[in-house]
Amino acid sequence: MIQRIQSLYLSLTTLLSFLFLNGSFLNFADRSGSLIKVTFTQIIREKPTAEHELLEKLFSVPILIVLISVLSVVTIILFKKRNVQLWLVKVLILLVIAFIFVSGIYTYIVITKYDSEILPGFKLAIPLFQLILSILAYRGIKKDDNLVKSYDRLR
Repeated sequence: MIQRIQSLYLSLTTLLSFLFLNGSFLNFADRSGSLIKVTFTQIIREKPTAEHELLEKLFSVPILIVLISVLSVVTIILFKKRNVQLWLVKVLILLVIAFIFVSGIYTYIVITKYDSEILPGFKLAIPLFQLILSILAYRGIKKDDNLVKSYDRLR
């Protein structure tokens, strides 16, 4: 059913993915006073003179963010097929881990290549929340599946 708790977890995972669509999710300050931002599709440097310089285009980050949100919605829709849901949530967990890994790689690249320091922000914790919510959704689906199997054994 759609009103199950794992549907709430998956909905929150989708909503958290939408927070990455605007603004930057990784911010860095370099030695010259410039601000380096990792956004949805690019890495840019904002200089104190209000200029923007494109440093790199990103391809993996937008793909992962879109896949995470789409897969969460598809998993909610397939509420009658618990085995497919379990498989999709496992893939979702792997995608969130991949997103954390890619974010870590970009953090390392920006820190070493541009000699900068990371600035803390609330968007740094969002992938971890997504991972926790995905794991909780998996546990909820598994619990429902076990409950249905136990009723089938009683028949």
